[in-house]
Amino acid sequence: MKIIEPKVELINAPDYATLLSTVEQAGRTCYKSEDKITDGSAEKFVRNILKRGHEAVIEHVSLTVRFTCDRGVSHEIVRHRLAAYCQESTRYCNYSKDGFGGEITVIKPMSFDCSDSPYRIWKRSCENAETAYFDLLNEGCTPQEARSVLPNSLKTEVVMTADMREWRHFIRLRCAPAAHPDMRVVAGLLYDLLKSTYPVFFEDIEVG
Repeated sequence: MKIIEPKVELINAPDYATLLSTVEQAGRTCYKSEDKITDGSAEKFVRNILKRGHEAVIEHVSLTVRFTCDRGVSHEIVRHRLAAYCQESTRYCNYSKDGFGGEITVIKPMSFDCSDSPYRIWKRSCENAETAYFDLLNEGCTPQEARSVLPNSLKTEVVMTADMREWRHFIRLRCAPAAHPDMRVVAGLLYDLLKSTYPVFFEDIEVG
C-alpha cells in the first residue's frame, strides 16, 4: 500500500493575459467602451468589475484542474454545479495490475500525525481493506464488485473544468473554516496555485 499527499495541478491553463483580454472585451461590450482598451487596461478593468460584484463577466473564461485527493474529498468536489468532471473509476481500474503497482494508493488524513495512535489505526484499517480487496479479486470478483471494501481514503483523480466565477465560489466555500479539514488542504493548494497564476481574479479573496 502506498500513502501519498494530495496535490492540485492545472491541465488547461490559458495565458493570464489572454484571460484578462477576453474578460475585458466581453465586459466592455456592455458599456460599448471598447475604445478604452489599451495594452495595460485589462487587469484594472477586471479588478473594477470584481469590486462592483459583476462576476457574470468572468464566466467567459474557464480553467481545467486535476485534483489528486481521497474519495471523500472527491465527493465534495463533484457537488459543485456548472462544471464538467472526469474521475478515476473504481469500477474499471483494477489495482492489482502493474499499472497501479499491484497495490492501492491512499491519501493520508491531514489531522493524523504519523507518530500518533490514530494514524496507526487508520493505516492498519487501510491495509486490511487492501487485503480484502485483493482477496475478492482472487476469488473471481470483478473490480466493480471488489471495490465495496475500498476505504474512503483511497486516492482518486478528478479533472474539473469550470468558469472563473465558479472557481471563486469553490475557493470561498472550500477554504472556509467550516469546510472539512482534508477538503481545506486541497482547496488551499488550489487557491495558492490560482492566485499565483491569475492574481487579479483571486486577490480579493482572503483565506484563513
